[in-house]
Order: sequence, then C-alpha cells, then structure tokens
Amino acid sequence: MLTENKTTEFKREYVDDIKKTIIAFANSDGGTLYIGVNDDGTVCGVDNVDDTMLRVTNAVRDAVRPDITLFVECRNELADEKEIVIVTVQRGTARPYYLQGKGIRPEGVYVRQGASTVPATEAAILNMIKETSGDSYETARSLNQQLTFEKADAFFRKRKVEFGKSQMRTLHLIGEDNMYTNLAFLLSDQCTHMIKLAVFQGSRKSVFKDRRELTGSLLEQLDEAFAYIDRYNRTRAEFSGLDRVDTRDYPPEAVREALLNAVVHRDYSFSGAGLISIFDDRIEFVTIGGLVKGITLDDVKLGVSVLRNQHLANIFYRLRLIEAYGTGILKINECYEDDMVKPVIQTTDNAFKITLPNRNFVTEDQEFQHMERNSRITIPEKKEKRIRAVLELCRNKGSFVRADVESALGISQATAILLLRELVEDGVLIKRGKGKNIRYSENK
Repeated sequence: MLTENKTTEFKREYVDDIKKTIIAFANSDGGTLYIGVNDDGTVCGVDNVDDTMLRVTNAVRDAVRPDITLFVECRNELADEKEIVIVTVQRGTARPYYLQGKGIRPEGVYVRQGASTVPATEAAILNMIKETSGDSYETARSLNQQLTFEKADAFFRKRKVEFGKSQMRTLHLIGEDNMYTNLAFLLSDQCTHMIKLAVFQGSRKSVFKDRRELTGSLLEQLDEAFAYIDRYNRTRAEFSGLDRVDTRDYPPEAVREALLNAVVHRDYSFSGAGLISIFDDRIEFVTIGGLVKGITLDDVKLGVSVLRNQHLANIFYRLRLIEAYGTGILKINECYEDDMVKPVIQTTDNAFKITLPNRNFVTEDQEFQHMERNSRITIPEKKEKRIRAVLELCRNKGSFVRADVESALGISQATAILLLRELVEDGVLIKRGKGKNIRYSENK
C-alpha cells in the first residue's frame, strides 16, 4: 500500500490547497497527487471525476506561474473498484513556480519537505532562480513581478525611443517565460537598489553638509544624481584681457561618464548602495563590484571594455547615453588633459572607485603659491583698504573666520589666507584655535 512521502500526496477530495502541492512538486523532485484517497492510504473515491479534473486543470492553468501545464498530467483510474483522479507532476524547468496572487515570495512559493508542503525560504527561492537562469543577474527572473514603468516610459519618450511590450522583450526586460527579469526590476519604479550621495565639509568625512538617497528606476536615479552633483559643481570666473573665462569645479562630461560607469558596471547581485561623496577638493564615485574576471586596471585605462551588465549597457546605448563601449575612462582623462591634477582610478576585488579632482581648488592653491613666491602684497593703497575692511569686520563681529574675510572683501581663499597671515605676523590680528576652528580677532 502507498504511503505519503516527498513525492506522494493523498487528498480525500479536491481542495484549494492542491495548487500548493502541485507547485511544491514542480519546485522539488516532482511527485504524484492522488485525489479520492484518505490520509491512511485507503481509497474513498471521487463522486464527480470530470468536475474534479476540470477544477485541477483550471487551477494549474490560471493560478500557477510560470506556465506549468507542460509538466502536469491529470487522469482518472480505478482503485479498489472506485474512481480516483491522479495528478502527475514533473520537476519544472522554470523554477520557482508560485501562486499568481502571491508572487515570488515565501507565501507564494512552495516546496516539499518530507511528506509536507511548506513555503520556500528566500534562500531556496534565490537558488532556484540561479539554477534555472544561470549566473547572469540581468536575465534572472525578478522576485517582484508587480512592476510599473512610469519613470522609464517617460525617459524613453523624452528621447523618442519606443518602449512597448515588444521592445521590452527585445531589450530583455521580459524573458522567454513571459516573466519580468531583474533588468526590468532595475528600470522599474519599484527598484530598491540605491545611490547614496553625501556632501562633506573640507576634505574628510568628519562633517556632513548634506546627503540624499535615491531609489526607483535607475534612469530616474541617473537624472537626479547628475542634477544633485551639478548643484555643488561651482563655476570660477577669471578674465583673460577683456574676455571672461568660466571654469567648472568638475568637467560636466567627466561627471557624466563617472556616473554612467557607476550605474552600468555595478554588480547588482549585491544589495549595497552605490556611493558618491562630494568634498571641497574632489568627488569620489564608489561602485559595488570589482573588475570583471580576467580584466586588469591597465586594460580599462587603455579602453578595454568587458561588460558585467551587457543588456543594461545596450539600453543605455539605445538611449544615446553611451556612445561607444570602453570610451568612458578615456573621456574622463581627456577632460583633465590640460590640468596638473588627474583623475584617480582604484579597484579591489569587490569595488571600483573613480576620484575626480576639483580643478578650481587646485587653481586657488596654485594662486596662493604664486603670491607667496612674489612676496607680500606690494600695493600700499590696496593693502590699507583691506586692513581697514578687516578691522571693521573685527568691530562688527568681535571675531571671525577666514570665510568672513573672503565674503566681505570679495577675494579668493588663497588671497584671504595670505592677507590674514600677514596681519597676524604684523601683530594687527590674533589667531586662535586650530584647523576648522581657527578664528581671528583684533590685537588691541
């Protein structure tokens, strides 16, 4: 006599939970479900065989995703002169199978554990996805199938690129099993992968000035991240004869390429956020995921490109965000071709970092060195005027910081440093404190 085990299940009659058992068999090693048999293995029979078989086939067709009908056979037989319904389920090739209304979550995915049907753990679900989809994160089925694409659709429309169901299939957002892939999840409004941006005072991560966390469609994150960085990308104006020359702290094209690199080449199988840190003297872009196996940093600097996320890169190419593969790092270096300081690229086994130097920060430092080499301020009238302005600042504020002098006199950081140093050396001012806490007051 048969007994219930991992591949055998008895049901006295049709009940709704039969769907869970069929899913569990398909997600495990297959199995056979007997309807019309008591838990102890005795046959009680089925009153209406046709109705029972119809309910089983309808449940398999309507309630289980992906389509499992090819792996399920439903038939009737006589046992102890009574009719029973036998449902044979093979191990499926598109695991995990799940209840349509529940999604690819433990409450929707079931497996066999001994003679019982139980919810699958998240780890078991991920293992099934990896087994059936391979190692590619992009092409694996998304755990979330309730996706919307409002932001992505608007982005595609703005760039006059079609974004219908057929295009989603071509772009690999929808797989051969008609399920959304992880690539679709990355472009969806529900994307939980994050970019974290932070602005720090000075050149260390000691004091936060501002921070922001971006979620949702990667396309929206890309737009918002660039706009956020641009707010802190100041313009320095200089005059060459009668012509005004404006220089941004960071070349916008270099920022764009570093940001695209951080989004396109990131390893999304890790949940950690991409990090963008803005300091007074630099911007750091840190991406989760080191170089693709077999590629060295020297290869990257030469323009060699081996894509971790081939389909995501193809979408960016179609949207004209990427012009040609392997040119990003070269473009970043070209942006700094005429500057003394250069971008720095660092890599570890699990991270990639691009540092863009602030060109104007270095320009001010050079100005200071130039002024120091040419000794002290040599125009007496100009110096007297600045001393009077500084003393007026003392009377109004009591004590002040260097930034107050820059603002009051309309001079650069380097000029203010030199002026204050001279006034301290001449005994006009007293300097107190260290580092960021330095304050100046009149020496009475």
